[in-house]
Amino acid sequence: MERKDFETWLDNISVTFLSLTDLQKNETLDHLISLSGAVQLRHLSNNLETLLKRDFLKLLPLELSFYLLKWLDPQTLLTCCLVSKQWNKVISACTEVWQTACKNLGWQIDDSVQDALHWKKVYLKAILRMKQLEDHEAFETSSLIGHSARVYALYYKDGLLCTGSDDLSAKLWDVSTGQCVYGIQTHTCAAVKFDEQKLVTGSFDNTVACWEWSSGARTQHFRGHTGAVFSVDYSDELDLLVSGSADFTVKVWALSAGTCLNTLTGHTEWVTKVVLQKCKVKSLLHSPGDYILLSADKYEIKIWPIGREINCKCLKTLSVSEDRSICLQPRLHFDGKYIVCSSALGLYQWDFASYDILRVIKTPEIANLALLGFGDIFALLFDNRYLYILDLRTESLISRWPLPEYRKSKRGSSFLAGEASWLNGLDGHNDTGLVFATSMPDHSIHLVLWKQHG
Repeated sequence: MERKDFETWLDNISVTFLSLTDLQKNETLDHLISLSGAVQLRHLSNNLETLLKRDFLKLLPLELSFYLLKWLDPQTLLTCCLVSKQWNKVISACTEVWQTACKNLGWQIDDSVQDALHWKKVYLKAILRMKQLEDHEAFETSSLIGHSARVYALYYKDGLLCTGSDDLSAKLWDVSTGQCVYGIQTHTCAAVKFDEQKLVTGSFDNTVACWEWSSGARTQHFRGHTGAVFSVDYSDELDLLVSGSADFTVKVWALSAGTCLNTLTGHTEWVTKVVLQKCKVKSLLHSPGDYILLSADKYEIKIWPIGREINCKCLKTLSVSEDRSICLQPRLHFDGKYIVCSSALGLYQWDFASYDILRVIKTPEIANLALLGFGDIFALLFDNRYLYILDLRTESLISRWPLPEYRKSKRGSSFLAGEASWLNGLDGHNDTGLVFATSMPDHSIHLVLWKQHG
């Protein structure tokens, strides 16, 4: 057939083909395919692949590709990365997608990171860590051995753990190496807190003492309580020390002079916890930057202004039951914005600006969980058998770790949480070091530590 005649015939056939129904078009194509030889079939195969298998990530503008990718879940995106080098390059560079995936896992996001490929790597690291938490493989254990009598007081800061014992000594341990950095002779310790230069101890002998690490010398002795001192806190900025006692009082002391400035009354049970903390929110009673004192007993949390007036008035008293039928656990969290405490009814969170209860978190599957640490994303809890991680966004337990038969303390002084920054969101760097420490019946210290990334 001549070229001109062929073109005329093709035009006529095309017009007729376009007028057919879809079913008729399909039957026509089936018939033509059955009449085709190898050359025609090869030609058809090559052109169909180009028409049907278009690489839209390669053809679309990058911004539009990123928009479409946002609708896929991370696991599907990882599978898509295997399609080709081009797909892997485009998907890996989709920062918003991987940042969102990391946030959903409870990961902190640093927007200052400019590397376009950074967040996919972070996600892969995050998914591994979360899988380890889910499979109970994220932690490891260790022990500190050195005391010869029961250890009742623990305090952790910046990789160092202080332990106070009935053997009339306090020791400072490097958690990473397990080595004792300092060991000094003290009185019986019911509470400890330290910094680089000094150690402050509350004792069963009804006194508080300040000790110098380098020499072991007692630099100050605070006398005035008529019961054991169960909790201490201090501020070098204010030159103040506060102590809570079994005599139902809280005392405010001049840290450097050792004199008692104030005795706060109103508790009707042992004061097992005192916290001195800067306020971070504004209300009718306080402003950001004001120092606030919290004291807790078996049933109540009291909030006090920090001043040197003799008759200091309690700003507010918090409780979970007016008839005192429900006890508070002896652990207390206060970060300047929220007060958190656990009870048999659940985990209570108060807004410090209004003193209103924001929420009560209950874990129906496990009752009477005690609080260790509380953050923006996670909370660390425990009971007699396990250590638990609670996702505060879903209020569900996402991990647990078995605990040995540790020494029980009604005052909560013989166990504590370690590093706390990860509770505000993991970032791939803060999941290291100490998670939990508790004293054991054999006078050793049981440590739960983050396992290094595999």
